[in-house]
Amino acid sequence: MASEKGLLDGVVVLDLTRVLAGPYCGMLMADMGATVIKVENPKGGDDTRKMGPFINNNSVYYANFNRSKYGCTLNLKAPEGKEIFKKMVKKADVVIENYRPGTMEKLGLGYDVLKEVNPGIIYGAVSGFGHTGPYSKRPGYDIVGQAMGGLMSTTGWPGGRPTRSGTPMSDVLGGLNLTIGILAALYNKKSTGLGELVDVALVDSVVSAMENIMMIYQAEGRIPQRIGNRYESTYPYDAFPAKDGDVIIAAGNNKLYAILCDVMKRPELKTDTRFLEIRDRVKNHEDMFKEISAWTEQYKIDEIVKALNDAGCPSSPVNTLDRVAAEPQIAQYRGMFPEIDQPGIGKLKITATAQKLTRTKSCPRKPAPLLGEDNARILADMAGVDTTQLSELKEKGVI
Repeated sequence: MASEKGLLDGVVVLDLTRVLAGPYCGMLMADMGATVIKVENPKGGDDTRKMGPFINNNSVYYANFNRSKYGCTLNLKAPEGKEIFKKMVKKADVVIENYRPGTMEKLGLGYDVLKEVNPGIIYGAVSGFGHTGPYSKRPGYDIVGQAMGGLMSTTGWPGGRPTRSGTPMSDVLGGLNLTIGILAALYNKKSTGLGELVDVALVDSVVSAMENIMMIYQAEGRIPQRIGNRYESTYPYDAFPAKDGDVIIAAGNNKLYAILCDVMKRPELKTDTRFLEIRDRVKNHEDMFKEISAWTEQYKIDEIVKALNDAGCPSSPVNTLDRVAAEPQIAQYRGMFPEIDQPGIGKLKITATAQKLTRTKSCPRKPAPLLGEDNARILADMAGVDTTQLSELKEKGVI
């Protein structure tokens, strides 16, 4: 049986982030057992508290990305707030923020200051363009990351307009990369005792993820264009029309292509000179698409998927989200939609993280905090704030 404690049990994270990239990083670490303390502005908190979808006027967006965390409020512009935060840093392992570069320095709470307070502090920062370069002070959002990093230019259909991916991928990639950098820094700290500044840009995260698409340009000097659902390097690796929707066929090598031909009962396609090798099928992808579509259009999605997978050729439905939520592999066996009891909302199915562990658990550990919910306990434990001081701080608007 998996332990209730997570792999990151004992790690204390001060989470100053808001919206998506930073909170996603904090959520990953919290689900893996870290004590993540979300530090919010007393006047309204995280922007996503006001972003939909809503249930009972409470943000589901906020609840999903901030579950498993504890919450306190602190005005970092107030002198008292700065001093309390520094005391908290002394007892923390990690600070994460996603302000525009220079903001924390203006507050007197940048990495150079905090590492003097705690030489072992790991400071994770995610921003649009990173902390160096002429664009570092520009604001950055997901769509900017996707556009600047090249993803939009290669997403969409030939002749169509550049297209943002359906989910905010640069934010998610930025959050993942921030988490990876922090975990590496935590590992290094075990042997050195020293912290680290982890500087992640949304644009860099997208560029890094472009991989083979970018390598086509680097190797050939050719600028990859929008090609719909197919793949630059192999074919058939595409979405094809079925009777009731679309189906993916990923016959990415000669062995899988031969299996596909057999399932289609078209053995002659194996020796068709247009389709002999991968490069031939890529070159003649339009002809290949017509041949396969003539077969897929005769059947329903699930019939095609079963026939191909039973034979050993990768295939899947192009699922709409109602199908994703009902898919037993995803929802039941992989547990991707656990339920939490969120104050103000009630029972709420959220989206799990992808890590599945055996000895420990990576899972939602508590609902997202109400604004300032844990002020008394956190500020007492980490900054020595007593009940009288707590009331004074509240009157001054520090919390």
